[in-house]
Amino acid sequence: MTTTLCRLSSVLLATALLTSHALAQNEAPKEVVPTTVPGSTATPEASTPELTLEQCIQRALARNFDLEIGRFNPLIAKDAIDVARGGYEPVLTSSGVHGKTTSRVAGTSSTVSDLRIGVSQDLYTGTTVSASSSLDRSKLNPLLLQNPNPAYDADVTLSVRQSLLRGFGTAVNRANLNRAKIGLDRANLDYKATALDIIQATEFAYFDLTFAREQLKVRQFSLELANTLFDEAKSRESVGTAIQLDVLQSEVGVANARRNLILAEQSVKDRQDALLALIGQFELDAPVGTVRFAETPTTLPVFASSLNLAKQNQPDYLSSIAAIEQLKLDLRIAKDNVKPDLTVGGAVGLGSSDTNTGRGAIGNALDRDRHSWQVDFAFSYPLGNVSNRARYRQSLSTLSREEIRLRLIEQNIEVQVRAAVRSVETNLESVRIAALASQLSQRQYEAEKSRFEAGRSTSRIVLEAQDDLEINRVSELQAQAALHSAIAALHRIEGSSLQRYSITLP
Repeated sequence: MTTTLCRLSSVLLATALLTSHALAQNEAPKEVVPTTVPGSTATPEASTPELTLEQCIQRALARNFDLEIGRFNPLIAKDAIDVARGGYEPVLTSSGVHGKTTSRVAGTSSTVSDLRIGVSQDLYTGTTVSASSSLDRSKLNPLLLQNPNPAYDADVTLSVRQSLLRGFGTAVNRANLNRAKIGLDRANLDYKATALDIIQATEFAYFDLTFAREQLKVRQFSLELANTLFDEAKSRESVGTAIQLDVLQSEVGVANARRNLILAEQSVKDRQDALLALIGQFELDAPVGTVRFAETPTTLPVFASSLNLAKQNQPDYLSSIAAIEQLKLDLRIAKDNVKPDLTVGGAVGLGSSDTNTGRGAIGNALDRDRHSWQVDFAFSYPLGNVSNRARYRQSLSTLSREEIRLRLIEQNIEVQVRAAVRSVETNLESVRIAALASQLSQRQYEAEKSRFEAGRSTSRIVLEAQDDLEINRVSELQAQAALHSAIAALHRIEGSSLQRYSITLP
């Protein structure tokens, strides 16, 4: 503390001497202004254009690794819908066989060829429809007069099978497809949540860099004052108006100011890298233009409006609701599996034979040369049905658990919105108070400086005023950064960042 007081006292003395010298020559007193130290990153080069927050967000949404990875999830979920539809697509089947049987005892041989083509489809009602046609050719050697040789048999068959208990109705059979569609909605919501997180992280990084650069300017100004104090101390020592201890204290003050400047430069570079990592890929050496805080809002957020926006737009909340809808579908399937499996079916067929060609056999079959029909049923039920009943209870418990968790999420959202609104209100008031404190400390410093120049104050008092001025300047910057971060956090909870920046996700 003693070193700091001595340093600031010497600065004031140097300022007073400069002022007196200027007045003696009828010149305006020269103010000590901050300048950029060589190698400093306080201010970007003049050729570098300004980098706005909107530009950063656009670049982040286009080049960020996390968002680029997240783009695949909706594509995967979209293909899952086609996978779910696959079980209800028409299936074309074809089979063929050719064989020969020889009997050494009878001295005969027979050749048989069979070709069958069919198509079947499962419907969402639990119905299976199929149609098939076959052509058989048989030949016996040697020829037996009582059998045509060769012989052709053809048939056309249409069959229908319907589930009456398990798997009956569109609600059950479309459950997997509907689940996949909800999965696509959830994937899009998760992608939106990732985008909102990246927007918030970009806003935080942008405001952190803005604060770091503004703080660096304050450190540069302090170094300028420390150098001026050191030069003045050496001059006063040479004329005998100061002792060597004053020079040493001034030199320590320069070293401390330079250390603070180096730390501030490191902070700027670290926060610049953090911003570049969010808005680009392997572009850490890219220049970053001028950054600045946004205008301070003049209106306070309204809790009811923010809560309504959060429930309408919050991806995590909407995804939880969609997850419950998926669990309801799972419960419906589990409940259906508890039922016995009972199906009934029926088939009608037309057939014919011909001794000349297969085409003739098929033609005769279509002319109803021979016809047939059948009905059948199948029933199965596991005794006890323990596993299916257990799966149903599991689905029911899982659904109940997630419904309670949704209520917890609703309460957490309300708590988060309340805290975010209060944070904006508090930080807005903090900015106003910090600005007043900075203005007051500026006036106090100027007043004490004028009193010191008139010989009515001491260097220690002026030094304390200088210390308060620097502290309040940094506090004002911190308050501004905290306010903008609080606003960004509120927008993330509301899920409204995309609308505020007019962003449409693919």
